[in-house]
Amino acid sequence: MTALSPLVDCFGRVHTSLRLSVTDRCNLRCFYCMPESTQFMPRDEILSYEEIVRFVRVSVRLGINKLRITGGEPLVRSDLPDLIGMLRKIPGIEDIALTTNGIRLSEFAQSLKDAGLQRVNISLDTLEAETFREISRRDGLERVLEGISTAQKVGFEKLRLNALAIRGVNERDIVPLGEFARQQDLELRFIEFMPLDAENNWEMNRVISGADIRETLEVAFCRLVPLELRDRSQPAVDYRFEDGRGRIGFINSVTEPFCSTCNRLRLTPEGQIRNCLFSRVEWDACALLRSGGSDQDLEHLIRDCVRSKKTGHGIDSDDFQKPARSMYQIGG
Repeated sequence: MTALSPLVDCFGRVHTSLRLSVTDRCNLRCFYCMPESTQFMPRDEILSYEEIVRFVRVSVRLGINKLRITGGEPLVRSDLPDLIGMLRKIPGIEDIALTTNGIRLSEFAQSLKDAGLQRVNISLDTLEAETFREISRRDGLERVLEGISTAQKVGFEKLRLNALAIRGVNERDIVPLGEFARQQDLELRFIEFMPLDAENNWEMNRVISGADIRETLEVAFCRLVPLELRDRSQPAVDYRFEDGRGRIGFINSVTEPFCSTCNRLRLTPEGQIRNCLFSRVEWDACALLRSGGSDQDLEHLIRDCVRSKKTGHGIDSDDFQKPARSMYQIGG
């Protein structure tokens, strides 16, 4: 397959990463992501694996080489290891990662690894069952911890915990999560609370900044030493504990936006392309995929989406408007 010119937007950002949301369904109801009661999309509106693979093949020709599978909760989608295997066979794909809430990870960890999955991010906002229930509006903490353990046992070397710290909810979990990651030799990333919840509970005063979390961890443990940036486009600023026990990253989407180096595109479960998590505009790939559109038509659509990308998400501006859709509908 002949490579085409790369995906470069009007601000010189080269796009090489694609986030694929395979479903809007989830077995939790985390308040920062979705409403407690919701109507999911009809299954026939969700892209098939064959449609996803075709879209990825076209994207790879344009320079995409990293994939992240998201949801909803991707592991509630039937036969997800089959999709991983199909994507793994596409020449040009260098990295495939998965973001999961961990509830079903113990069930699928081995088959995902066998299919070629390389990295796993597991959401873990607390180690307290009651707080877990408050955030997710479901039980399941023990299953998440079991999933983490199983993923370690089957040999995933690149495991990362994602934690969202929200003022008034789980500040007290910051230090225990840090200790857990240090004990388990896992990388931990804290993500700032973003305005993508379905029930409009986001307020700036509920955001615990990465800087504040870092200070809390240093008081509890030891100094955090900044690490050399591995990838200029990565969203996290990474540190290691000075005593050598563990790594911590901070994704400061609200207080320190990293839009100037963003290299990501997103494909929603029903086949809409988004050039930003906070975009209010989408490009309809599903319509082309299901109406006989050519690969060249898809290429033009993807390029148009990239060309239309703004300089930043604008959360810190007075005229910011949150997306009409919530995180679970867009893809984490």
